[in-house]
This record gives sequence, structure tokens and C-alpha cells, in this order.
Amino acid sequence: MTTGALRLSHSVQSKGGVIIMIKLITLLTRKVGLTRDEFIEHYETHHRKIGEKYLSGYAAKYQRRYLNVAESAHHAPLDLPFDVLMEIWVPDQARMDEAMALIASESAQVEINADEARLFERDKTRSYLVEEYESDMPKP
Repeated sequence: MTTGALRLSHSVQSKGGVIIMIKLITLLTRKVGLTRDEFIEHYETHHRKIGEKYLSGYAAKYQRRYLNVAESAHHAPLDLPFDVLMEIWVPDQARMDEAMALIASESAQVEINADEARLFERDKTRSYLVEEYESDMPKP
């Protein structure tokens, strides 16, 4: 997890002008030598619980999306640039700041860093704040 100051540069707004959520995504690459199944197993049975421990009370949503190359996607590279897209949804900047301060604490960093060293290629980790726009699609 990233520990730097994360600030939304401008408000994400709904059609009614109300701020919806702040969404942080992190792109994570599994440690060399781990199979995809070993990676997912460890993340979902152990590392996820560390995330929940520090995000509880701050995040509205904590989600992991594991990548696979779609056979029909001929344009997709066979070597994935990362293995999981992790999402954290936070209702406002104050809660984001509080969560990041907790995650940056010495005790949290010891626990998080130890597990991340077993699970991720940490030098490849990238985090971004995301603005989402959704299209209203007609029903099929």
C-alpha cells in the first residue's frame, strides 16, 4: 500500500453535483517464483486481511481484480504488466488522509512491508487516484 499524501486534485461529481467517492487503484505484480494460484491464495487468505485491518472504518470498498489474458483479445500481450488491480473506495479526503496516516504508522509498515516482500515485486507497484465516468447504456 502506498503511504504518501494522496490528494484529489479536483472533485469527482455526480450528475447532481455531489462528491461521490475517492477511488485509489494500485497495480501490483506478483513476486517472481509464485504461481498465479499461489499469489491469489496468499492475497485472499492473508494479505487481504491486513488491508481490511487498516482500512476498516475508513474505506467504503476494498476490492481486488486479478488479470487473465482473454483468448479473444488478440491485441493483449501474453505477459501481463501486473497481476492484480486493487481498488480502495473512500468517501472523502478526510478519511483518505486518516487511513493513509494509519497505514504509514511504524507498526503498520512493519506488518505490511513484511507481507508485501513475500507477495509482490514492490518496485513495480503503482498507485493512482481515479476519476470514473459511466455511460448509461441502452438495455439489450
